Amino acid sequence: MYHVKLRKSNRERRKLGIRAKVFGTTKRPRLSVFRSSTNIYAQVIDDEKGVTIAEYSSAKIKDRKNKTKVQESFEVGKELAKEALEKNVKNVVFDRGGYKYHGRVKALADGAREGGLEL
Repeated sequence: MYHVKLRKSNRERRKLGIRAKVFGTTKRPRLSVFRSSTNIYAQVIDDEKGVTIAEYSSAKIKDRKNKTKVQESFEVGKELAKEALEKNVKNVVFDRGGYKYHGRVKALADGAREGGLEL
C-alpha cells in the first residue's frame, strides 16, 4: 500500500514540475493527458481563459474488443486532433501529466501528430 501512495505522489510531483514550464495560450493550447488503468483521456486546454477546447477518451471508442490499449491511445490522439482542427487549433503544447513519454502516452502523441496537430 505504501508503494502505491509513493508512486502516486511522485507522479504528482513530476506533474507539478512539468506544469510550471508548460502553459497553454489561446494561440497554442495545452494537450493534457490522463492515463488510468483501463482508459486514457486527453483534452486541449486554453489556460488563459480556463476553457477546455476539445476532449476525447478511449471510453468513447465503440469497437474496443480486438484492440490493445496502445492502439486505443493512438485512435484517441487521432480523434482529438480531428476535434481540435474543427475548432481551428493546429499547434499545441504537449503535457504528459507526469507519465513517461512511452507506451500509451507516446501513442496518443503520435496519433495526434498523424491527425494533423503540431506538438
